[in-house]
Amino acid sequence: MMFPSPGSTNCSFAAGVAIACVVLVAGSATAIGETLAIHGGTIHTMAGAPITDGVVVVTDGRIVAVGPAATVAIPVGARVLRAAVVTPGLVDAHCVVGLAGYLNQDQDQDQLDATEPVQPELRALDAYNPRERLVEWVRGFGVTTLHTGHAPGALVSGQTMVVKTSPEASVLKPTAMVAVTLGDAGRAQGDKKAPGTRSKSVAMLRTELIKGAEYRRKQAEPDAEKRPAPDLRLEAMARIVAGEWPLLVTADRATDIDAALRVAEEFGIRVVLDSAAESHLLVDRIRAAGVPVILHPTMRRSGAGETENASFETAATLRRAGIPLALQSGYESYVPKTRVVLFEAGVASANGLTVPEALATVTIDAARILGVADRIGSLEPGKDADVALFDGDPFEYTTHCTGVIIDGAVVADQPR
Repeated sequence: MMFPSPGSTNCSFAAGVAIACVVLVAGSATAIGETLAIHGGTIHTMAGAPITDGVVVVTDGRIVAVGPAATVAIPVGARVLRAAVVTPGLVDAHCVVGLAGYLNQDQDQDQLDATEPVQPELRALDAYNPRERLVEWVRGFGVTTLHTGHAPGALVSGQTMVVKTSPEASVLKPTAMVAVTLGDAGRAQGDKKAPGTRSKSVAMLRTELIKGAEYRRKQAEPDAEKRPAPDLRLEAMARIVAGEWPLLVTADRATDIDAALRVAEEFGIRVVLDSAAESHLLVDRIRAAGVPVILHPTMRRSGAGETENASFETAATLRRAGIPLALQSGYESYVPKTRVVLFEAGVASANGLTVPEALATVTIDAARILGVADRIGSLEPGKDADVALFDGDPFEYTTHCTGVIIDGAVVADQPR
């Protein structure tokens, strides 16, 4: 793995559909230092209004120029790719892809360790498989970045990471957040196991944060002999208390969302709400707290349990309220173990979000929530050359993703 050093007005994707699909040589790779010129009928930069008949120029893995074809010259000798619609590489704001595998068998299911309720020391980095076929599958639909890691299902299940879907697995954040589950999914199964209730869940979480704060205080002792021995679990909780890592709190019921916000206020920690099926019932509370939401997949099956109040329109409700919002593919407990955020955003665009707003939930807005918008999420000079190419409106099911570029290299070229 490679470790780096430390929206716009409404529009239609229809413009430019007459431009030919991207033309690539099957199985071809981009040579190091090769210059690419991507000519699109419509280019959605997510940094301004869409560009009709535009060009994106890429050199050494970075974008060096973006603009109308009339003003951006294609460098001599550049490899030219063409597509009807060009967007930034898509960002899946929360999934377990790369830890959960497509076979749905023990050997490719590393997303959840249920042996203990609190394990913040578990690193997604140590279980992520960049060559997992699910990674390849979502990449083929234009997904170039994943926020993946330990799944909901335990009170504190472990760490998440932000990683690109290239086979080389360029890691943007080795640790992005620490996953917490409040609600039914976070309760222990079986008699006399903890946590068994909502109150117990929150009490246990508060206890761990207090321990982390105390560990952090003792580690700052000038006298080295008075410092506690290294403890991976307490070190993780200390970094949360210090504000270095946010909690990614999976909570669907309004009561659990409210509990997460209370804990954040009590300890002065950062929280990102995950799934949040009933977030539309607490819009004012969430907005006042300044907390972003990584909303459940739009097409998630609901109708019973904690997601009975989920709605196709929640994304639009949160967006109208000014709450930072991203969409996710989430987690499926059955084969093939993942959804595709491209389709989730498409459904959101038919249920209250404008097309640019929906595209933002899986590009620039997702990148901002994950803290990587300086690298990805929009097509701008200086940013990583992560690009998705389509033969039509990306949110139409009849459209194909015809090419995917990550860090300036063509990593997918078969229409999907």
